[in-house]
Amino acid sequence: MRATLIHGERDIRFEQVTDPILRGPTDAVVRVVASCVCGSDLWPYRGVRPTEEPHRIGHEFIGVVEEAGADVRTVAAGDFVIAPFAISDGTCRHCRHGITSACEHGGFWGEPDENGLPVDGGQGEWVRVPLADGTLVAAPSPDPAQIPALLTLTDVMGTGHHAAVCAKVGAGSTVAVIGDGAVGLCAMLAAQRLGAERIIAMSRRPDRQQLARAFGATDVVAERGADGVLAVTDLLGGIGADAALECVGTKESMRQAVDCTRPGGTVGYVGVPAGGPVLPIGYLFSKNIGVVGGVAPVRTYLPELLSDVLAGDLEPGRVFDLELPLDQVADAYAAMDERRAIKVLLRPAS
Repeated sequence: MRATLIHGERDIRFEQVTDPILRGPTDAVVRVVASCVCGSDLWPYRGVRPTEEPHRIGHEFIGVVEEAGADVRTVAAGDFVIAPFAISDGTCRHCRHGITSACEHGGFWGEPDENGLPVDGGQGEWVRVPLADGTLVAAPSPDPAQIPALLTLTDVMGTGHHAAVCAKVGAGSTVAVIGDGAVGLCAMLAAQRLGAERIIAMSRRPDRQQLARAFGATDVVAERGADGVLAVTDLLGGIGADAALECVGTKESMRQAVDCTRPGGTVGYVGVPAGGPVLPIGYLFSKNIGVVGGVAPVRTYLPELLSDVLAGDLEPGRVFDLELPLDQVADAYAAMDERRAIKVLLRPAS
């Protein structure tokens, strides 16, 4: 088969690799129907996270089970499945608490499993799935139009939802969202779904501002820093937001989130840390501001979000504004790196 490997800074290649096989009774092999490029994939692409040697990349995919191990009970050959970005067994102590992204026996796509065996990245033609029962979620064979929305459930929709849940967004909440990428946009959609009354999108790009409003934003603030904080507080009657959703991962974005939050409010953060975010502990202490978040346990959220997608009540698929065949994956990375695309959907190459 062929799969995507990163060789170094801005060096993405679609290459011939060994076909995946079942390596244990809890494995499954999935034929990928659609995958995508994530904003967090850009950190190694840009060299922020060095690539020591070529390796598989990609962690969001949906597909069809081709083969299942002898001990797999929840999915079978022919099932359409959604694969969260983290591998989990569903039974360990952390999974039982709902934090599947910290599974004691799990891991992540493209990294060796707990037995030291290689695990495929998601941007390939097939993927070996360890711990298939705990990881994969079966869904009805979708209408082609549902593919983009279902693909968001592997990461960005669940991650945006995690930011909103951590920040205690509920009916009547006022929310400021820092970041207008796919996760930030999905966080706006999540905030709307949870009943937020006012959702402020911090965005400078007209195309993303338009999608933000379609996803529930009631206001848009283009300013940053102190000017951005002033604009948010002016919109909210002189105080900050009940909840700020940090969806970028830099020092500047975290400070923006903190400063936009009212005393007693909460920052929900899901941006993968890059650039050394630092929390102003003294300020948080004096204002009673909570900061909660981390790696989203997407597998935990998947059933409820899937139900809404299948019912037509949740439509996050519009974050994909470019679609390419998988053999043009290098172009997909470049488009996102240059901000010519919000998020790129990859279909199997012909």
